[in-house]
Amino acid sequence: MKIMVIADQESKQLYDFYEPSRLLGIDLIISCGDLKHEYLDFFASVAKVPVLYVVGNHDNADALEHCGCICIEDSIFEYRGLRILGLGGSMQYIPGAPNQYTEREMRRRIQKMWRKIKKKNGFDILVTHAPAFELNDMPDLPHRGFVCFKELLDKYRPGLFLHGHIHATYGTGFKREDQYHETRVINGFESHVIEYPEPDSGSDVGRK
Repeated sequence: MKIMVIADQESKQLYDFYEPSRLLGIDLIISCGDLKHEYLDFFASVAKVPVLYVVGNHDNADALEHCGCICIEDSIFEYRGLRILGLGGSMQYIPGAPNQYTEREMRRRIQKMWRKIKKKNGFDILVTHAPAFELNDMPDLPHRGFVCFKELLDKYRPGLFLHGHIHATYGTGFKREDQYHETRVINGFESHVIEYPEPDSGSDVGRK
């Protein structure tokens, strides 16, 4: 399966200078947050595949509900045998701000999902906006990752962890891809296309 991950910054090549060939062969589009309603709506209109999203810390969640895409916040979306879990938002750095969570609050969100995770026997892909703690995050509070995300990776060992929030323009520490135990980690800043085996292709990636 060919998955296009997008996050944080619009791609001129995909949007301003769009050509249908740029989406040729794409099976699924996943947004990791902080992209405008109009931008996501564009992909929902031109792509012949599902467009999934979680919200970023700068997103208007109410506006995104009408973008024609599929919100996977606090849920597990199944597509062609893949179980995709979504948890948007960032670390709280402005008290009371929308889409920002303390570590405790994010952990509580995850705890509320345990029945869904158990029912699906885990998940194959974790989609978030923020990174995991000390896994491609930054030391400042707004860009610090969540410890509970790393605990999810440790417990369920999904094949993919997709996130955004850390921009390539922030400095020399940017990593597009990384590996954490069995999990392939992808920073979806702007756009990135990856190949991922489907469960029915004979691979047991992400399955327990």
